[in-house]
Amino acid sequence: MIGVHYVKYVNDNAYVVKQEVSVNAFSVKGSNKLNMELVQAYRDWKGCDHVLRSQTHFMFCETIEEAVMDWELK
Repeated sequence: MIGVHYVKYVNDNAYVVKQEVSVNAFSVKGSNKLNMELVQAYRDWKGCDHVLRSQTHFMFCETIEEAVMDWELK
């Protein structure tokens, strides 16, 4: 997805999905394994802090922090 971000909720946490990449892009040739170090490096390069996974894609995300009120009632 180019230029399209969306919000995904997982276990009461919200994430902005910045990019989806096929799981196959991170597979190790000649084996049935994934190169998770490459997934982490790609996450960092994209400026994301979290990765979600579906059956077919990795979703590189930015966590939406819960709002905190920083003021006093008078």
